[in-house]
Amino acid sequence: MPELGPEIWAYAVFAAALAGIIKGVVGFAMPMVMISSLAVVLPPDLALAALILPTLATNAWQALRTGWTDAKEAVREHWRYLLVVWAFIVFSAQLIYVLPEPVMFLILGLPVTFFSLAQLMGWRLRFPPDARRRVEVMVASFAGFVGGLSGVWGPPTVAYLTALETPKFQSVRVQGVVYGSGALVLALAHIKSGVVSVGTAQMSALLLVPALAGLWLGFQVQDRMDQEAFRKATLLVLVVAGLNLVRRGIFG
Repeated sequence: MPELGPEIWAYAVFAAALAGIIKGVVGFAMPMVMISSLAVVLPPDLALAALILPTLATNAWQALRTGWTDAKEAVREHWRYLLVVWAFIVFSAQLIYVLPEPVMFLILGLPVTFFSLAQLMGWRLRFPPDARRRVEVMVASFAGFVGGLSGVWGPPTVAYLTALETPKFQSVRVQGVVYGSGALVLALAHIKSGVVSVGTAQMSALLLVPALAGLWLGFQVQDRMDQEAFRKATLLVLVVAGLNLVRRGIFG
């Protein structure tokens, strides 16, 4: 396991707990919070390895929170999106040491920031029913590609579900299924890429407790939010996350 000082461990535990709380409230953003926080004190590949097990566990809880039946219904409705995301995660994970990191962050951050700000100002993304399949494949391809590189595929998925005007609890459940299955594929892909090893997996496992505790706290807040408050909170988190990604792409 990587040798980290006590102050770095304390910082990592705090980052995992904060990421869990935010994810519990809006249904996503754990990888974004963790990788942007941990990359301040850790190499990018180690920060990516650290978030894999907390992401996998929290998404499993989120997807199954209302039972297997609801989770299976989410899979049936969005199976095409899932398949495309998985395929692109496997492909792009092998490029982690090839594509420049600033380019990766800008590719993700710029469209997310633009979309979220536009939504907050009143613009709603809409597309005709006969275009849904094309939009679904395009968004899933983009989400999987950037997800394999950075561990972050939440913003495009949330943008897509927001455009569909998906109800709060259904949106959170679908996100859990997409992110949970994607996290499993990501873990397997990065075993092959070399990012995940026995040592880094041990480090990631130690962050499970604060991440799960934070998720539970976030769920308590989410259960008390109405649909419009949930939508606005989701978009605000997207704006902050997108701007942070742009900042990292420009300034490193």
